[in-house]
Amino acid sequence: MTKVELKLNKLEEVELEDVNWLWYPYIPFGKITVIQGDPAQGKTHLLLKIAAQCTTGDAFPDTKSFEPFNVIYQTAEDGLGDTIKPRLIMSGADQSRIVNIDEDELPLNVLDERVEEAIIRTGAKLIIFDPIQAYMGKIDINSAIEVREILGKLARMAEKHDCAVILIGHLNKRETVNSSTRGMGSMDIRACARSVLLVGRLKDDPNVRIIVHDKSSLAPEGASVAFELDKSKGFTWVDGYEDVAAIDILSVPTKTKKDNSQVMRALERLKVLFADRTTKIPATELYEILAKDGIDETAAKRAKNLIPGLESKKIGSEWIWMFPAEERKEECNSDTDDLPIEI
Repeated sequence: MTKVELKLNKLEEVELEDVNWLWYPYIPFGKITVIQGDPAQGKTHLLLKIAAQCTTGDAFPDTKSFEPFNVIYQTAEDGLGDTIKPRLIMSGADQSRIVNIDEDELPLNVLDERVEEAIIRTGAKLIIFDPIQAYMGKIDINSAIEVREILGKLARMAEKHDCAVILIGHLNKRETVNSSTRGMGSMDIRACARSVLLVGRLKDDPNVRIIVHDKSSLAPEGASVAFELDKSKGFTWVDGYEDVAAIDILSVPTKTKKDNSQVMRALERLKVLFADRTTKIPATELYEILAKDGIDETAAKRAKNLIPGLESKKIGSEWIWMFPAEERKEECNSDTDDLPIEI
């Protein structure tokens, strides 16, 4: 086994670095972004529109125009001639700035040396892999260790060339509106991404597609962004949907929706009841309080699990809901306002 020399980096000697953005705060340069959603929600249309605007420099919503750049677009699901090119034309792309790495002789994966060679040769500032599972090689995408290894190397390559990497993912079939657990494959796919965007149809207006900023490690989460798809007009950005949340676009069975509604109400009540972290409430008393609002014990317990630190502790013969002693001095803040619902 080769011995590696120990090297220590003093943080006081590390220089601060600014993050460059393709589209602030949604897509950073030099990092991995994951865009996911159920089939037929408009993910490919969205990605082709993003690619098109990168080639023309047209401003994204709430941004300014910029210098156009080259894009690499890899797809394992749609034909270049019958699907990708027609949509790019409709989006007004400069097609001379978009390239595709030929996979006829050998399928591509994200760590294929051809990927880095293509980035260097074209100077591309964005590369898109659609879908992620088609470009992860022969690894088990449910394995945290294998996913971490391959995406860690991809992240370093992205940073080396200051190239944005977008991975397109599908959602699994879990009966939950907890968006953080809906991505297909290991949770480490989400963990390795610096930004995660969720795409779905608005439930009361399916012609409108919503982009929800579901994770942001480098900047505050951005407001939701909407677009419409029309057969004659194609892709159009639309305003007025900034407050739409992940729960509004995730598809779940009817029973689960009803259960989630009860959990949501339980969560709101618990936030009020435990606004003071020194509060202690016996479980039996708490269940009686919540029952008056039509909330059962199961929903109460699920809501409790969504509030960091809130626990049920047995004192003597009685179960008490409370925060740990070290947390009781802190006030409940708004961090729980956007907590996902796990069913």
